[in-house]
Amino acid sequence: MSQLYVGLALYGVSSALLVRAGLGLEPWGVLHQGLAELTGLTIGVVSIVVGAVVLLLWIPIRQRPGLGTVSNVFAVGIAMDGTLAVVPDIHGLGAQIPVLAAGIVLNGVATGLYISARFGPGPRDGLMTGLHRVTGGSIRLVRTAIEVVVVATGFALGGSVGAGTVAYAVAIGPLAQLFLRVFAVPEDEGSTVVAKGTPRQAILRP
Repeated sequence: MSQLYVGLALYGVSSALLVRAGLGLEPWGVLHQGLAELTGLTIGVVSIVVGAVVLLLWIPIRQRPGLGTVSNVFAVGIAMDGTLAVVPDIHGLGAQIPVLAAGIVLNGVATGLYISARFGPGPRDGLMTGLHRVTGGSIRLVRTAIEVVVVATGFALGGSVGAGTVAYAVAIGPLAQLFLRVFAVPEDEGSTVVAKGTPRQAILRP
């Protein structure tokens, strides 16, 4: 439980650092930022709303949520808004690049923590694994298709796409795989409410 919630909180913190770095967000962050610009809501609140909508999409593909799935919807957005409230905008590449790097690495740590806790994947990861199961497409193909649509939509709405988006796409897979091993919890110590699926599948990147 502690590992789950520390991971989710750190995920929100890492996403906020990517926003403050101002060099481009992770794919879903681009969509969240674009929707925040459109609606006037905070990016954390948008993250919660999008997570809830994506969770509803689990119903037709018969994905089973776990405690971590539901917690992800709320905890990440709350942690993100809290971090943005205390961390100011960053200016100048000398500061932006280290903050971007810290955000990407911390995101990898957070992903390894919350997925390895075995309380179920996040809504967005579960959508990917569910579509993989239903369509028969490879994890990488399904993930790529989802993220291309998400980034394109977010960018059209005013979300930030840049070098940071590319750096995140390249680095997050290896980082998350590494921290999945570091924080792995033996299966017999995990929760009985874990959603089906291999945790490693949830973070594979194109």
